[in-house]
Amino acid sequence: MWEIIKTSLPQLLAAGFKYTIPLAIISFFFGLVIALVTALIRLSRQQGAFMILKWIAGFYVWLFRSTPLLVQLFIVFFGLPYLRIKGILPHGIKLEPFTAGIITFSLNTGAYASETIRAAISAVPVGQWEAGAAIGMTRWQILRRVILPQALRVALPPLSNSFISLVKDTSLAASITIMEMFAVSQQIAAENYQPLLMYSLVAMVYAAFTTVLSYLQTYLERVVNQHVSVKR
Repeated sequence: MWEIIKTSLPQLLAAGFKYTIPLAIISFFFGLVIALVTALIRLSRQQGAFMILKWIAGFYVWLFRSTPLLVQLFIVFFGLPYLRIKGILPHGIKLEPFTAGIITFSLNTGAYASETIRAAISAVPVGQWEAGAAIGMTRWQILRRVILPQALRVALPPLSNSFISLVKDTSLAASITIMEMFAVSQQIAAENYQPLLMYSLVAMVYAAFTTVLSYLQTYLERVVNQHVSVKR
């Protein structure tokens, strides 16, 4: 058993640092960009034609929160090649596994994180907007200098939890042939006929990664909140 662990663990760690962690970080970055834009669109007070954009943003959030992540991965990787449009996409949309994973995880993360950001911005008292306007700041300046820094403190814990969950969710990427940690554990288990040992081992590696991330989350929260006075 120990010999299997000694030979398998480096392969799992290598897959983790080569695919799992980069896939999670890149997807989370793009997901946050999508989430911020989506949240701002849905919070906008613009009327007229802008309402169409708000409807599209709302539909996007509803769609990705209402469907399983695995199904989304399959649609993007296996389904889009069959989206053939004569004269425009005669061969469909064929994506590399890693690219398909980033697109899917980013869109999924963006949908969930947009609600977190929207709630965090809404949690900032209206008086902050009024105070900024009273000293002549534009709405964009108030948002950037006053509202978003306060919203960050509110959104940081749930967004950190979303990133930790995303690291674990990348195991689904094995279904579209990305050789991340879980896919490697499946491959090794097929060779040594020790599925219980291999799946338990990869579970421990995921647990180690998420534990480190949890400590980083605690540190970030402490840094962000260090200047906030707590009234008792």
